[in-house]
Amino acid sequence: MYGTIAKLNSKPGAIEELSKIGDDRKPAGYLGSYVFKSDNDPNELWLVAIFKDKETYFANANSPEQDMEFTSLMQFLRGEPEWHDGEIVFEDYAGH
Repeated sequence: MYGTIAKLNSKPGAIEELSKIGDDRKPAGYLGSYVFKSDNDPNELWLVAIFKDKETYFANANSPEQDMEFTSLMQFLRGEPEWHDGEIVFEDYAGH
């Protein structure tokens, strides 16, 4: 599996609008995502997005659909997200 962890700084009051972006789009290889809101700063979010493999992750990242989604996302952020891409080497959760 492959994915990204991104730090996002939302504009005040924009979290509800951010939560609607990409709701209906599930690209090939997409397995799921989580968004955490920081306890220390209610406008700081951490996105975790998981894909089947590196190829499907980058196929999505380089797609026109993802570019449109990113453009929509940016109107609700105070700046560029901080991206950390990588291979998932360990997983453990109750549903597994």
